[in-house]
Amino acid sequence: MVRVLSESNREKLVSIKAGSVTMSANLAIPAYARGVVLFAHGSGSSRHSPRNRYVAEILRQAKLATLLLDLLTVEEETLDRYTRQRRFDIGLLAKRLIYATDWLHHNPLTRDLRIGYFGASTGSAAALVAAAERSRDIGAIVSRGGRVDLAAASIPLVRSPALLIVGGEDIPVLRINQTALAQFCVEVQLQVVPGATHLFEEPGALAEVAQLASQWFVRHLIPVHQQT
Repeated sequence: MVRVLSESNREKLVSIKAGSVTMSANLAIPAYARGVVLFAHGSGSSRHSPRNRYVAEILRQAKLATLLLDLLTVEEETLDRYTRQRRFDIGLLAKRLIYATDWLHHNPLTRDLRIGYFGASTGSAAALVAAAERSRDIGAIVSRGGRVDLAAASIPLVRSPALLIVGGEDIPVLRINQTALAQFCVEVQLQVVPGATHLFEEPGALAEVAQLASQWFVRHLIPVHQQT
């Protein structure tokens, strides 16, 4: 169902309880939003990542709401700069994604919208684990340069169509994603962006990621009669 949720793309800072901690997130809902995409950033990144923010803007142009989320608190992030432990704690990150998923389900502005996950690097692994646990709730997944090997045990349980986007020059991650293809039991595609490295910093590379992600989410989150 198409609903008028907001008249602007302006982001609103929201707080999401996750057990004993509170996560910060930026929620933006365009007018006539037809789906919502929850972003799971990679190791050492945050909801302020310019790459994810660029992708989010392209998704909003396609009438998809976005929730950019910090999976770690400020205190945890500060400590993690030295220990580098929590950023690879995929189980913890996935649990917090599930808390955010539940928050979207209960929020009056988003509860009627189908949910997609956009994961980057280690965030992709967290997205896959969370999607495997909430198979009925997640309509689609997009992974950018994903460390999907860190979610190997969960991949066969994923029931959400998955798009894996990898840079053609990001050889180790490309091999990881090629190996993972056979583990999926649902629709999965691997899209290689020629000449791109892990962060897709090359001219036009991130724009291609954003367009591929937008097309995937529109296809899988939005009913066909609403895709015009």
